[in-house]
Amino acid sequence: MARKRKSVDNSTTEHMRLKRTKYTLDYVKLPEITREGFVLVTGAGDVGQLGLGPDVLEKSRPTLLKLEHNIVDICAGGMHTVCLTKDGKVLTFGCNDEGALGRVTDGKEDAEFTAGVVELPAKTIQISAGDSHTAALLIDGRVFAWGTFRDSHGNMGMTLKGNEKLPFEIIKSQNIVKIASGADHIVFLNNFGEVWTCGCGEQGQLGRTTERGSSRNARNSIGKGQIAKLLEPARLSLKPSLKLHFDNIWAGAYCTFAKVADKDDIYVCGLNNYHQIGLKSSGAEFLPKLSPEFSKYKWEQICCSQHHTIALTEDGKVYAIGRKEYGRLGLGSGCEDAQVLTQVTSLADKKVVDVSSGSCTSFAVTVEGDLYGWGMGTSGQLGLGEEEDCLEPTLIKGKQLAHEKVFKVSSGGQHTIILCISDNNNKNGDTASKSKS
Repeated sequence: MARKRKSVDNSTTEHMRLKRTKYTLDYVKLPEITREGFVLVTGAGDVGQLGLGPDVLEKSRPTLLKLEHNIVDICAGGMHTVCLTKDGKVLTFGCNDEGALGRVTDGKEDAEFTAGVVELPAKTIQISAGDSHTAALLIDGRVFAWGTFRDSHGNMGMTLKGNEKLPFEIIKSQNIVKIASGADHIVFLNNFGEVWTCGCGEQGQLGRTTERGSSRNARNSIGKGQIAKLLEPARLSLKPSLKLHFDNIWAGAYCTFAKVADKDDIYVCGLNNYHQIGLKSSGAEFLPKLSPEFSKYKWEQICCSQHHTIALTEDGKVYAIGRKEYGRLGLGSGCEDAQVLTQVTSLADKKVVDVSSGSCTSFAVTVEGDLYGWGMGTSGQLGLGEEEDCLEPTLIKGKQLAHEKVFKVSSGGQHTIILCISDNNNKNGDTASKSKS
């Protein structure tokens, strides 16, 4: 006689399973916001992204941006700029055609060309920006975003209603501890070590859809239902058997990086046509995959643009991988496309504390406060006073940098934002700004 099968309370079993696998992040490394500074800008300013007013279309050297706030962090979007103040306020300026500034500028003279405060319900502790969107992580773990995402078909909107021109809570019922923005997607890390994404997924950057499911092709019978799936934040698609949790995230223009908690393993997804995410295969990777190349090192920062990546190790060394054109790798005139992470040797004897990559540019800040730039310089975004491409890291000089120490840099489409303190007075950026007024 066959033995009777025991009945199982599925809800109890599921509760026990969740309880056993629950993981909580004890610490997350956010961009440092304890040091106040003043802002320098360079590059294209035709839509107000330099914040210098409607008469300034371009600057070829770093120029002081006079603000009424002490700034602790900066972020350059595609054609707009975001600053975080000491007291947790968000300032924006630049192109607002699709709502990237998060404030009303219609009917207000020159409102896009000067910094304005974004109204948010609590103090902001981290900012991020993409081509046409901005996001803010609040001190209570909520995330507000505004603007839009775009794909190969055009404007996706940020919700099914379309563009969001004012801040709205983009991910709910989650305690978010870090955010990162790609060109048209946002990555979220919650307090349980889970990675969530939303936005455009055409290059695989969301890490949770198949190639077929990543497009919102208008001929697809799914229609708005498919767009809704892309715009609604959801977790990375990972095998449950891996039992992975993450403690850091970075977003490239068309890719996502996630660091496994308490390990050096880096999982990647997204565009890899120039090996910029460290996989041997070329093309797009639509589901998260371990990158042996990026798992070799302990990373402080990973900055990935469309076709190249600049990354900074915890001990201050800079590596490059991807496409060589315009000198964006910083490996010299004789280099080829880098299919593996390659150290930028001209910076090998320096300790670097911050890096950034724009569309075709790269930057590094040393512990001494020197700023180096390389890559495309056609709009003055390198701040070198010329519009020539630069094939190797070159020290950026100028009147505004004569007595300043740079500690952060962020490069956008064709403009660059620099955060400094005075070398003569390290107390705060407000003092330095007043001395220059």
